[in-house]
Order: sequence, then C-alpha cells, then structure tokens
Amino acid sequence: MNYVRSSLFAVLFIMLALPLGLQAGDPNRGQELSQACAACHGSDGNSVNPEWPKLAGQHASYTYKQLMDYKSGRRENALMLGQVANLDEQDMRDLAAFYARQQTSPGTADETVAERGERIYRGGIPAAGVAACSACHGATGRGNPAAMFPAVAGQHARYSSDQLRYFRSEQRANDNGRMMRNLAARMSDADIRAVSEYMAGLRAE
Repeated sequence: MNYVRSSLFAVLFIMLALPLGLQAGDPNRGQELSQACAACHGSDGNSVNPEWPKLAGQHASYTYKQLMDYKSGRRENALMLGQVANLDEQDMRDLAAFYARQQTSPGTADETVAERGERIYRGGIPAAGVAACSACHGATGRGNPAAMFPAVAGQHARYSSDQLRYFRSEQRANDNGRMMRNLAARMSDADIRAVSEYMAGLRAE
C-alpha cells in the first residue's frame, strides 16, 4: 500500500514538473509528412499489424515526446531511429498534431481474460504493490495529455503487452520517474496479457 501511495505522489510531482504546453503543430503539414509512416501505422494512424501501435487519437504531447526520445536514443528501436533521423522538432510537432486529430479504430478484447484485466486496470494489484492503471490513464483509457500519460483505449493488445514486458525488463526506459518500470516489474505475464486485452476493448468516450 505504501508503494501505491508513493506512485500516486510521483504522478502529481511529474504533472507539476512538466511544461504547461507545447508549441502547436500543423496537422496539415503533419499529414504530408505522415505518408512516410503509413506503411506501418496506416494512412490515418490505425496500424493493421498488432505489433505496431495505433497513433490515431494519441495525445500530441505524448507522440511528440516519443519521437524526440527515439531521436535522442532514450527510447531504442532501430526502425524508428531511421525514421526520425531527418525529422526536426517542428516536423515531430506537426506529425503529432495530425495523429491527434484522427479517430482511433475500435479494438476488441479477449473476453476470457478481460474480466481479470478490468480488475487490474481499475483496482491494481494491491498485494503486489501495483497501482490502478486508471489512476494515470483514466477510467475510459483517455490518458492525461498534461502529464503525457498516453491514451490506451483501443490500442492493440499485442503492442501494449510488448511495451509492458519491455518496461519490466528495462529494455524500454523512457518513462518519467521509472513509473512504468516499477509497476511492470511487479506484474506477471498473465497480468500483463489480461490488462492489455482489457485496454484493447476500451472505448475512449
């Protein structure tokens, strides 16, 4: 319980520490730039391959941060490193603005595990010190753009599962304050699969 409480305090600290806003991007220019991204992420940001994330409807602040992290090496991915190599900060803002305006395609959950996933998403795993996902990502999975907590509703379960496992192994380490790494370290493969399936079926309304 002390760990859950400290996690919530960390959320508040990060929200206060982050800048109040980012310079706005140009979604029309972002659409032009996105043609190079369409092969993986789809023309409207809704990828077909479950290993690649849906970008449609994602907060511009979060997408911009991820692109910057790929370019700086804070988030590692050989394919994305090549994609961002020639992008400047304004390009990234424009891309983020375009994707933020798109509609996320609905996802589906594996009902055999979604009930367990809902319990984790809404109530955490108190015995393991895992806080509720909804504390940061919202009851309907809309996320929190001010704190750069991403929208997770409708995201491919495969992609979400992969990212949680990467955080757990510290293969991915670009989370502020180690929040996701600390939480994922306390989750089993079954926990990760269940909550990822539940998030896939959420509707961010």
